[in-house]
Amino acid sequence: MRKEPSILHVDLDAFFAAVEQRDKPSLRGKPVVVGGIGLRGVVSTASYEARKYGVRSAMSTAEARARCPHAAYLGGRFDAYRATSAAVMAQMRELSPLIEPLSLDEAFVDLAAAGLTELDVEQVTVIADQLKKAIQEASGGLTASVGAGTSKLIAKIASDLDKPNGTVVVPAGTEAEFLAPMQVTVIPGVGPATAQRLTMAGVRTVADLQQLSLDELVRQLGTSQGTNLYRLATADDDRAVVSDRETKSISVEDTFETDLVDRAVLAAIGDGMARRVSERLQKAQLSGRTVTVKTRMHDFTTHTRSSTLAGPTDDPRIIARVARRLLEDSDISGGIRLLGVGVSSLADWIQDDLFIDTETADALASGASGLEAAELPERPLARGRAGYYPGQDVVHSEYGEGWVWGSGRGRVTVRFETATTPPGPIRTFPIEDPALSPHHPHRPIEDDDPEPT
Repeated sequence: MRKEPSILHVDLDAFFAAVEQRDKPSLRGKPVVVGGIGLRGVVSTASYEARKYGVRSAMSTAEARARCPHAAYLGGRFDAYRATSAAVMAQMRELSPLIEPLSLDEAFVDLAAAGLTELDVEQVTVIADQLKKAIQEASGGLTASVGAGTSKLIAKIASDLDKPNGTVVVPAGTEAEFLAPMQVTVIPGVGPATAQRLTMAGVRTVADLQQLSLDELVRQLGTSQGTNLYRLATADDDRAVVSDRETKSISVEDTFETDLVDRAVLAAIGDGMARRVSERLQKAQLSGRTVTVKTRMHDFTTHTRSSTLAGPTDDPRIIARVARRLLEDSDISGGIRLLGVGVSSLADWIQDDLFIDTETADALASGASGLEAAELPERPLARGRAGYYPGQDVVHSEYGEGWVWGSGRGRVTVRFETATTPPGPIRTFPIEDPALSPHHPHRPIEDDDPEPT
């Protein structure tokens, strides 16, 4: 355990929605929901304005629309999210050579690795606030919440306490006291089922948990979980901050705010993850033979199921098909708090799966299954014949850059504005209008791309 609060957890506030509000001036200060926009879509991120109406991540889009019908419901723009994340991570690396990215919008930062030692609360607060200012400037105005402590556990919990744009530093030696008044569900591994069992034993807060002996917790929850909770209740967490390691597999995973039990929702999320894994494989010019589905249950037990193909693939349809089968074989009755899809046994060549169910695969690839993902595909599913979907960047030969307000019945409506222009006019065009086309202002120029004009 460290003797000073030298681990930071940096969490960008409502990241996807914040990027959309940054790039779409007319949406600033208004409810914005990013995610699957179809009838069976799932919310990925909601702005704080939408959260006031009870909208949250992993909620069905249908429920979100019922709670907040006046919000803007947008598909994802991963080019913009990746570019913004890269700029933010660069600021963290300016502060310390050792950072551990957890996703596009959060990471641990090790101040000790930067030679910053003997830090008190005031000094860490100043460092955190300076980092937040640098992030805001580099990202075009996005805010971040920062928690700092002697361990990853404390830093991560602290970063959630004063959102948005907050800074919470937990002094060394006060960790158990810091955790004590919180609900026991703040401890990783305490899902609904475990919380119910603890409640029956009179345990509702971490303070109650701290009063139990190791033997009693093991007797109630089993050796593994009981021992883990006994340690974490007093912030006994010595996990190190680790940087990226050599890639042996490519995977995507997400932890949900609430435990999920709806198989249709989980299947939708898994489909999106499969598409993202495929995108990463293709970008790295790799393929893989083994598809793995990882599930972390309500009681924090983690299970993995794998299936090995006859030959390597990077086809999102094949990955999604195998992942769905593996997920169908999993027991989710108690609820899933984390889902991941990965591909391993990597190779630099591809062999088509001759036995793929073409009809099913094409449906998954085109979105015809009616399921959309909370983890958005990096290239969102097409909407309509021209591929337009709400939130998408477009450009018009006469009106310039804008974004899709909505599309359907052979028409597409566009609002012409950008991050650096004021709220702009709205125009509607035939969906096949040759003057209108998709635009990728945030996509990096590859070596073989034509020079910009």
